[in-house]
Amino acid sequence: MRKQMSGMLTLESLAAAFEAGEIDTVVVAAPDVQGRLMGKRFHAAHFLGHGWEETHCCNYLLTVDMAMNPVPGYAAASWAQGYGDYLMKPDLATLRRVPWLPGTALVLCDLLDHHTHEEVAVSPRAILKRQIARARAMGFDAMMATELEFYVFENSYEQLRDQGMRDLRPISAYNEDYHIFQTTKEEPLMRALRNGLYGAGIAVENTKGEADAGQAEVNVRYADALTTADQHTIIKQATKEIAHAHGKSVSFMAKYDHTKAGSSSHVHQSLWGLDGTAAFADKTDPNGMSAVMKQFLAGQLAHAREITIFLAPWVNSYKRFCIGLFAPTKAVWSADNRTAGFRVCGAGTKAVRVECRIGGADLNPYTACAALLAAGLDGIEKGMALEPELKGDGYSAKGVREIPHTLREAADLAAGSEWLRSALGDQVVDHYVHAARWEISETDRVVTDWELKRGLERA
Repeated sequence: MRKQMSGMLTLESLAAAFEAGEIDTVVVAAPDVQGRLMGKRFHAAHFLGHGWEETHCCNYLLTVDMAMNPVPGYAAASWAQGYGDYLMKPDLATLRRVPWLPGTALVLCDLLDHHTHEEVAVSPRAILKRQIARARAMGFDAMMATELEFYVFENSYEQLRDQGMRDLRPISAYNEDYHIFQTTKEEPLMRALRNGLYGAGIAVENTKGEADAGQAEVNVRYADALTTADQHTIIKQATKEIAHAHGKSVSFMAKYDHTKAGSSSHVHQSLWGLDGTAAFADKTDPNGMSAVMKQFLAGQLAHAREITIFLAPWVNSYKRFCIGLFAPTKAVWSADNRTAGFRVCGAGTKAVRVECRIGGADLNPYTACAALLAAGLDGIEKGMALEPELKGDGYSAKGVREIPHTLREAADLAAGSEWLRSALGDQVVDHYVHAARWEISETDRVVTDWELKRGLERA
């Protein structure tokens, strides 16, 4: 169950805050294909009047690329169809204060067909909600948490834009992993982030330094899968907005510099019975894993390559997978081993869980969590046997399952997967494969600075 905590609002408490002059603006937003928030800012009086029931947006929002250009070739929306409307239906369970923006509240929306009022099949929230419903039909609640990494730069976004995205200055000078002195340098920003998230009803646990200069991580309490995806999206938005207010910038690119560690979004997962029992726990097993957990993990391993498009959705994502920088290269499992794509954590406790280490900070949390859940549930439904644990250095392992090397390979694997189509639906697979292939084609046609420097004189 989703519990209300400090910072969460009801319509009644929003009305009281409006009357008291505390809130005058309500951000009404839905996640797009990239996992970004898109929507409108309502005057609170209008939202309380009838905006809380529904509003509308152009359906092109699920067909734009990273640069917000409408991409041709989608079945869901196109120029030929006139780019009509989606209905935005606020989920009032997500209504909350936004402490880092003056007088502001936020509510997340589901996207519905303007005519039928059915959820849009390719919308990220709907994709995840279908897999959550599937889990519940099997007798499980899906619990998840994401560990979100990013880089903090002294430059503002405006400065970087004016400098052509050059001369990025990380906020610390060297590796700050767990380093208290180095993270003190970014503490004005990170303290504001922790307190802002807490004030927005997000159970933030901590922030910490990560494995390179200027790299940080924010951790939030385990929650049901939909809450986790919602919170992940809000955290990214909050981090950018609070950094901007402090004259800094942050990046969630999987790899902003080939000489630096990449930024990940590890996804921790477990299933619980509808009665609250830990379905993954078995203290008699050497790793504390129940038969259900082993089948779930077996399903994720079996389908790891097919779902990588949702864990690493951009061309840049695949530059993170390199040896020796804590990003995995093999889709194998191991107990408490950070070289494996899937790591078993919490052995011997009711918190035993699967940590998928493949995803980057650039993933869409809704589609990533949905794909992982779909794969795990397939393992349970088919009673899949778990392969032997890979022990030792996963980087040097030979003859084992590899993470796809490029987005092109991952897109082809997803497009050709009969299982993925049966699990998520043809519409979903075709939509997100099309998004990937557009990014590939855009990357293929653009001349990069690296190519120019390498080839201008030498070619």
